[in-house]
Amino acid sequence: MSTSCPARLTIWRKSLLFHGNGYAVFNNLDGRLVFRVDNYACDWREETFLMDSSGNVLFTIRRRRKKLGISGSWEAFRGDKEERFGGRENQKPLIKVTKVLGNPSCKITVAAGDEYHMEWSPNQGWSKIYRSTTGLISPVAEVTRKCNAASESFLGKDVLTLTVQPGVDQALIMAMVMINDAMR
Repeated sequence: MSTSCPARLTIWRKSLLFHGNGYAVFNNLDGRLVFRVDNYACDWREETFLMDSSGNVLFTIRRRRKKLGISGSWEAFRGDKEERFGGRENQKPLIKVTKVLGNPSCKITVAAGDEYHMEWSPNQGWSKIYRSTTGLISPVAEVTRKCNAASESFLGKDVLTLTVQPGVDQALIMAMVMINDAMR
């Protein structure tokens, strides 16, 4: 379904699993679950999974460690890690992200050749994602703290609004948001 209006999603940083480290993402229009984020390891900043509402893994996100490296880097692969290691172990990551040292921003490279740039404010709780492939920098998504419409007050640091522009892959953007959360 194509629309000319931006998609608005609510990110609730609360796992749907007991004792899980993840969150749930809901469609603002109808309240249905769109994505789940969970991990099954000890440290969610090392490896986590983006799933659809049925629990199918869309992306596996891993931190990539370099010996004696100072900067952070993350990779996202399509599907589940077991799928990759079951015959596709040489699969290249779909997304590579490198954090800019000392700066609240990162460079995102997608295997299709697209490049993105993300910046954020640690204090104000917003993030912005820009596509920069064509030489023009265009905003594609934004994360802000969710505000209660009736009282115009923030709902808490664990409730966010994700706005994604039309024609942009929401799962891809959500993977970028997950990586951004791991960087902070």
